[in-house]
Amino acid sequence: MHGVARAARVPAAEARVRARAQRGVALVLVMWASILLAVVAASFIFDRRTEAMVVANSLSIARAREAADAGVQRAIFEAYRGDSGPDVWKRDGSVHDWSFDGIPVRIGMRDESAKIDINVAPDALLRGLFLSAGLNDDQASSLLDAVLDWRDPDSLKRLHGAEEADYRAAGLDYGPANAPFQAIEELQLVLGMRPEVFHRIAPSITVYSRQPGVNVQSATRDVLLAIPGVTPELVDDFIARREDARANGQPVPPFPQAGGFASGNSLVLSVTSDARLEDGTVFSREAVALMRPVPRKPVTFVVWRESAPAPPQQVADANAGAPTPPAR
Repeated sequence: MHGVARAARVPAAEARVRARAQRGVALVLVMWASILLAVVAASFIFDRRTEAMVVANSLSIARAREAADAGVQRAIFEAYRGDSGPDVWKRDGSVHDWSFDGIPVRIGMRDESAKIDINVAPDALLRGLFLSAGLNDDQASSLLDAVLDWRDPDSLKRLHGAEEADYRAAGLDYGPANAPFQAIEELQLVLGMRPEVFHRIAPSITVYSRQPGVNVQSATRDVLLAIPGVTPELVDDFIARREDARANGQPVPPFPQAGGFASGNSLVLSVTSDARLEDGTVFSREAVALMRPVPRKPVTFVVWRESAPAPPQQVADANAGAPTPPAR
């Protein structure tokens, strides 16, 4: 009897062991399933959060873009105002603070005649521009001839210029356009134009004003320094008198040293508009508008692009005509 009882207890003990083992396996499976579900849930939450951030950023960029674009339209409106009151925005590069739908916008407008038109500027003015950018006499003369060979309609090479054969000899697969520059960036293709020189002069040049001279009433210091015969002391003195006159609501004084290189306003307006949201989103619009007294189409935008916002100090320096460090 005792043997039978022990034999009966052995299977029962084994059954209990197997049951405990099965419960342990089930517990491990439940734990792994819980971990897997937690990973899936975390991944889902992360994806939804990322999508929400993308949507929010897109909305912020869209709001900033619309505000910046509205700033350009406000500048066009101001340019067409017929009165000359103290609140009228001038085309002199001044920065104006404005609000659109509660978004602060900083708007600068400057007549393109304040820049040097590389298509029609006289040789002496272009040479002065290259000298003011740091080139020596020989380098400035060579670059000037190369620029003139690029924009003239013939294939005759100037003394220090460059025509088709010179570009081929330099290993380039193109030659001069023998036509006016279509954009200032095209100037980088001219043989002898170094990147640092182009970046130095880029803010001072245009292809839109079609003025042989520059408007000294709104030109920057770098542009004024390109005028042959002027010195930094003369330019700084004129800029100081110009800013003092503006601050006191008086007419801008003349700059007789500019001589025949001075011009008036053009029909082309350059506008920069920076919008900044409270969350730090910034959008900057750069536009160049051709303005005509034609009711059906008074404005044609020849440039409409997003640009990096200028640092506040750089904006202030450009507006005041303060010296700017050379490009490095």
